[in-house]
Parts: sequence; C-alpha cells; structure tokens
Amino acid sequence: MSLEIEKVTVQVEADEPRKVVEGVSLTVNPGEIHALMGPNGSGKTSLLYAIAGHPNYQIIEGDVRLDGESIVSLSPDQRSLKGILLGFQNPREIPGVKLSTLLLAATNKRAGVQDLLKVQNPRMLVEARRYARELGLDPSVLRRDVNLGFSGGERKRSEILQALILKPRYVLLDEPDSGLDIDGVKAVAKYINKLAENGSGVLLVTHYARILNYARPHRVSVIVNGRLVESGGPELAETLEREGYARYGGEEA
Repeated sequence: MSLEIEKVTVQVEADEPRKVVEGVSLTVNPGEIHALMGPNGSGKTSLLYAIAGHPNYQIIEGDVRLDGESIVSLSPDQRSLKGILLGFQNPREIPGVKLSTLLLAATNKRAGVQDLLKVQNPRMLVEARRYARELGLDPSVLRRDVNLGFSGGERKRSEILQALILKPRYVLLDEPDSGLDIDGVKAVAKYINKLAENGSGVLLVTHYARILNYARPHRVSVIVNGRLVESGGPELAETLEREGYARYGGEEA
C-alpha cells in the first residue's frame, strides 16, 4: 500500500484564488524516502499542505489516497489520526502546551484513549528523552512550551522527535534542514532514515541536495511552477546540485 497523489491540482483560497499546483502525481511507499525538490515558489509546500488538509489549500482536481482510501474529504485531524504527520517549514509556537503534553495527548488520541493526559506507557517519555539527547536537544525541552523560545534548529529537531514518538504511517517534512548547521543536518537526517527503517513513508521537501547526502532518498521528484517536471533515483539530486533548476526554466533556489 502507499500514499498516492494522483493528478492533483491545488488552489489557494485567498482574495484572488489561484492554482499553485497542477496535475501532480507521485507515490510514497512505506519505508521509502521520496524527496521533492524545486526552486522557491514552485508549489512544494502547497502540495504538502493540501495533502495534510490545510483549509486554505484546496484540492480542486485529482485525488489523494492513503493505502487505497481517498482522504480528500477528511478534516486535518482525521487525516492525522489515519497516520499523516506534517512537519512545518516554520513550526508555530504553542504557548501553554508543554512538548511532553503534546506527545502524550497525541499518542493517546491515536490509541483511542479517552483521557488524553493519562500516562499509558511510561516508557514513551523515557524514549522521548533518549531521542532528544540523540538529536542534540536537552531533555528539558520536553518540559518547555512547544516551540516557545526555541531556536530554528531546536524546532526542526523537535519535529523529528515528535515523528519518532508518534510513529506515523506517512511523514511530510517541509525543509527539515532549514536553520540547521552541518551537525544538525546530520543528526536530523540520521533519524529521517530511522523513520523510514521503522516503516514510515517520508515525503521530504528540500531546495538543496545537502540533506540528501545523509538522508538518502529512494526517489527524487522535481516540481517547477506547480508542475512535476522530472522524477528519478538519488542520482537526480546529485545532478540538480551541480546544474541547478535552470534546465527546467525555473530560477535557482
């Protein structure tokens, strides 16, 4: 089974609605890292938002199927409960909600537990502290409000931590290398690989091939001006690193 994006056209609901993605088809398989590359403004983030159910990004044509089931009519929370997790390019602050509380509530919600704050599995928090250390975060991050006062790198590491604990079926990562130094890129990439090894399908959006030197993709697709222009293996990322996006008529990122 897989996450299938079939001939999807996305319209942004703004003062003047406009199409930002047109006729894009791609597939993400369990245990696979599928890199989606392209220059600024090409529609990469818009596609992720539409898959996750952002209300301002409407799928007006095509379909998104999760293991054979269409999810385009589902709300964002319903899509999340079915196993979709979106990692934002710029994660929002959530004042008053500790990271440990978010992890606990999300885990219980997915398990169907009525009391979202009941500790069902104490090992979950032990595991979260371990992953925090391995990702280069102080474990005290779990006692802090989500993203409040976090640096850009801490926010990116925190999102990977959340994915490792929640174990989604499919992870949509929007520029997970943004704001990271080289050590941070290596740490985050290591655990993106681990997500795939654990069976999650990963759709990873990036401008640059840098992170793909460490989080090795099984497949690479290129989107320019809202359209899919090429797909291939990991070697395609290496070609783009050398030649940029000018070959597609798009500006370089």
